[in-house]
Amino acid sequence: MTETRTFQALQKSADVVVLGAGPAGLVLGNLLVAAGIDCVVLERATRQHIQTRARAGFLAPNTVRILDRHGLADGLHRHGRTHGTCEFRTEEGSFRLDYGALGRGEQHTVYPQQNLVTDLLARYLDAGGRIRFRTEALAVHDADSTRPYVITGEPDDDRPTRWTARYVAGCDGRHGAARRSLPAATVRHHHDHGVSWLGLLAEAPPSLDAVGYAVHDRGFAGHMTRSPQITRYYLQCRRGTPADAWSDERIWDELDLRMRAVEHGPLRRGRITERGVIDLACDVVEPLRHGSLLLAGDAASLTAPAAAKGANLAILAAESLAGALTEAFARGDDTALDRYSARVLAHIWRSQEFTHWMTGLLHEIPGQEHSGGSFFHASLRRARLRSLRTSRTHQLWFAENYVGV
Repeated sequence: MTETRTFQALQKSADVVVLGAGPAGLVLGNLLVAAGIDCVVLERATRQHIQTRARAGFLAPNTVRILDRHGLADGLHRHGRTHGTCEFRTEEGSFRLDYGALGRGEQHTVYPQQNLVTDLLARYLDAGGRIRFRTEALAVHDADSTRPYVITGEPDDDRPTRWTARYVAGCDGRHGAARRSLPAATVRHHHDHGVSWLGLLAEAPPSLDAVGYAVHDRGFAGHMTRSPQITRYYLQCRRGTPADAWSDERIWDELDLRMRAVEHGPLRRGRITERGVIDLACDVVEPLRHGSLLLAGDAASLTAPAAAKGANLAILAAESLAGALTEAFARGDDTALDRYSARVLAHIWRSQEFTHWMTGLLHEIPGQEHSGGSFFHASLRRARLRSLRTSRTHQLWFAENYVGV
């Protein structure tokens, strides 16, 4: 009898259990609470961690429209900055694309993801939303039924807890419990671009008023403004390079070299506060619905960061999923849920295609040194860059896809 009472005391429930408190999980949570749907967000990290974890900061116009539509954009309008220019630096010189004046005339909004997460979390809590930090989802069970449940490890209890729901939304990333709980027949698409970046965050003002893409025979280098005081840099490195392999001085010297500081002016240096190695790859799951388990954000797809699509796809998917769940609860109509996977996957594959193109544009792909492969790829890359510099049609295509999701 004692064991039975203990197990029952650890049972909890919600209409929707949301796994993960990133952009997808928090947008979804906010929209569900606004629709009067009982939900809980389970997050394995601490509140401080998710509010300080530096991630991408380029929000697409459609993302801003989604946040505006649901009253979630106050912070980004107060503190974000519009951005519509990128600069390419190559061995043949440099050129700029004012993509905000091309295509549909749309710009990005630069707003660090940790600030957006902080805004979304505050709004969710103010609306009465439930969230459990330091609560790791271990597995999702019975997803093919109408009463799935999630087993979690609770922060101050070494006993598991069972969260029962009508639906489980997996927004907990590529390595989270939602992905681990998918049926064996799930199709997983994975492509490794063969490229690695050393990602850097520097306490340094931006060195140019554009996103900088430097194509160099030593490897790619990138410059992305995060704020007037913080700049994100990327350096292509050999696969397997440890994050701490290079000293700060070597990093700045290499950035100067690849970004051609002799021609364009020195970079504004500062303390490097964060570094990590990123292996560029894409990863897509099909379908995104498995009975009562639905995927969004990085649990649904992972894109290489060359075109800043990840957070934008996550927010688009969260709005779509929230609308479908609202229809299911309010009207008992599963039509939108049935269409959710196909609808979101169309956006995912469009973004994957452009990201793949962008990755090839910017990088010397390792492993092509033999049989003339390296020369062939480098020649194609130069031809693409020349076309992007001179062709209005190519520029219009780039602008539309660069900001689109």
